[in-house]
Amino acid sequence: MDIKQRIDQLVEKLNKWNYEYHTLDNPSVSDQEYDNHIRELEKLEGKYPQYIREDSPTKRIGGLVLDKFQKVIHNIPLFSLSNVFNETEINSFDERIKKENIVPDYICEPKIDGLAVALTYEKGLLVRAATRGDGTVGEDITNNVKTIRSIPLKLKEEVNIDVRGEIFMTNESLIKINKEREKAGLNSLKNTRNAAAGSVRNLDPRVTASRKLDAFFYHIPNPLDYNINSHYDALKYISELGFKVNPYIKLLSDINEVNKYISEWRNKRNDLAYEIDGIVIKLNNIKDQLILGFTSRYPRWATAYKFPAEEVNTKLKNIIFTVGRTGQVTPNAIVEPVIIQGSTVSRATLHNEKNILNKDIRIGDDVLIRKAGDVIPEIVKVNKNRRDGKEKKFIMISQCPVCGSKLEKVNSEIDYFCVNKNCEARKIENLIHFVSRDAMNIEGLGERIIEDFYNLNHIKNIPDIYKLNVYKKELIDLEGFGEKSINNLLESIEVSKKNSLEKLIFGLGIKQVGVKTAKLLAQKYLTIDALMKATFEDLKNLKDVGPIISENIIKYFFTPENQSVITELKELNINTNYLGKIKFELENKKMYNKKMVITGTLNKSRDEIKELLEDLGAQVTNSVTAQTDVLIVGENPGSKYQKALELGIETWNEEIFNKNIN
Repeated sequence: MDIKQRIDQLVEKLNKWNYEYHTLDNPSVSDQEYDNHIRELEKLEGKYPQYIREDSPTKRIGGLVLDKFQKVIHNIPLFSLSNVFNETEINSFDERIKKENIVPDYICEPKIDGLAVALTYEKGLLVRAATRGDGTVGEDITNNVKTIRSIPLKLKEEVNIDVRGEIFMTNESLIKINKEREKAGLNSLKNTRNAAAGSVRNLDPRVTASRKLDAFFYHIPNPLDYNINSHYDALKYISELGFKVNPYIKLLSDINEVNKYISEWRNKRNDLAYEIDGIVIKLNNIKDQLILGFTSRYPRWATAYKFPAEEVNTKLKNIIFTVGRTGQVTPNAIVEPVIIQGSTVSRATLHNEKNILNKDIRIGDDVLIRKAGDVIPEIVKVNKNRRDGKEKKFIMISQCPVCGSKLEKVNSEIDYFCVNKNCEARKIENLIHFVSRDAMNIEGLGERIIEDFYNLNHIKNIPDIYKLNVYKKELIDLEGFGEKSINNLLESIEVSKKNSLEKLIFGLGIKQVGVKTAKLLAQKYLTIDALMKATFEDLKNLKDVGPIISENIIKYFFTPENQSVITELKELNINTNYLGKIKFELENKKMYNKKMVITGTLNKSRDEIKELLEDLGAQVTNSVTAQTDVLIVGENPGSKYQKALELGIETWNEEIFNKNIN
């Protein structure tokens, strides 16, 4: 046998074994036999590179490190899915389909919590892999995707085809990786979804290869081109081509079966080796899908049911206290690490002393923990029947855990505060708040880096952030940084100088001035100078400000130290003007002070609509109540629309909304 034949033989064998192991989960050879063959192939390819095949398993090891990802235009856009949250909304989805004289059957599948990927094959060979991006333009991640062993480099037919799926990381892989990172002194990866996305978008494919990612595939965007008339047959076809398809996908005859399927997986989701955050529901018949079509963002023939917040049992090991930027002292639970919705949770907020005493939370208790709003872990309740008498009752501290100052209750019967303005914890938290996404949005200045730079005396106050370039050479030499990351950080700091006034107001950390109030103040006063001159009477008469927040604003700008910060920021060329398009109160009385709610799918994104309404002086809320003035209704409006009809609230469709905006 000549060299080329032997290389071909090895590639065919190894690809077959890879498919059996990673896709079928049914290996036919031992790891040792596989390793012997892959080593032989590597040696032969090293000596005879002219015979290396595009589908060689050695291509999965990881190629050259990239400088950046190239942009890719998707031939057929990748749409996201609308969401439903209860049985009523699921049934409404079914009713809208039946209104088109369609008798539906459905495909249901677990909604994998990972990263969407679009693969393109030419003559059966993988030529491109791309992220979803904005649905039209993604990023080329081909080199990284080739390292994922469950993704075929060569299909079983020489076909030209686009296939979509989801890349994910198993819970076991995340635990192993975090143990290795802990030993190396690195921060843990937060959850399987972020870990998978970060791994796929790493510029070094060897990092992706080391993360042991997996993938399921679930969609051909143009099935009729392959004479496929149902989604179920499309899944069978891509499985025959060599793709890994989720084994729990099910064809269901009606919406009642769909609801049963969802109920079943709501109880079984924790049995899976990977995270799912819901169930995808798709109309099975392709021609019926075409009749229903798409909105600007979603297919009308598919939706995703999202699971409610997950609750998990664990043990409360200790209670510690943290100090926020306003000086508020918050008790936090240290718990035995558990995975909730893909994140490893080892801490949870206890809110305040009253909450702990009301729930009778004690150190050593078995507790039920969940993510509040699917984001912040909190303790829901105590399993008191599991107590053995060794639990310790909670005692609130009387001194600041950082500076030792006596704690006080300020304008509150519940919360304790450290009133020492020079407390190190308060200063650091204030800096972290200033650079956060909703404030000045300075990428690269995370909590750990802020703490490091504070301890190095590089950033002691807000203006110091804009003087970091003085330490550029020193920062480049710090472990874990380097010239590129420091240049990116300094560029992000420079870009933040151009932010609109509301970002700066929120970033200053004035007590009780949130994102919404900051924008209102920016729209009303237009410049920081005008806001600093505002009187208590002017401020308290503003909608949603009132006397307490007004007093906080007056106190903040009356303090000489804060006045100096504003003066210095101006000298550093930070913008202090409102850059919004519409002057508050003057332009559109129709919207001013109206309470408005958005529901359903519109051509503009919700964030864009919300921003437009707020620029016109409206108040955008999440819930329909008797106080709501207008409900803006798009496709698939759900329960908010029904409630608005019951309460007799004015509703606008997109055409009326656009007319009023114009």
